Amino acid sequence: MNSPRRVREPVQVYLAADDRDLLNRLTVETGLSKAEILRRGVRSFAKEKQNASPMLQFLESLGDIEAPEGTAVDHDAVLAESYLSPRLRRR
Repeated sequence: MNSPRRVREPVQVYLAADDRDLLNRLTVETGLSKAEILRRGVRSFAKEKQNASPMLQFLESLGDIEAPEGTAVDHDAVLAESYLSPRLRRR
């Protein structure tokens, strides 16, 4: 019994030179097609985002921001200040 063929839709993607070079290198190293590598990347990204809790996503978005001294004790005041202070705003 033959399995039904999957219908695939074409997608056009513009890559920066370094991403294109990485994709080309991965095709050589793995023997997979560019399309298959991109498919796996999309699935991996979706799975990664699905498993991340909203709080962890928020904490990761803070990046390199250093919390001021006393944040644990006086967090409401520190949070209020962070909205007003340009030194704590993300760039």
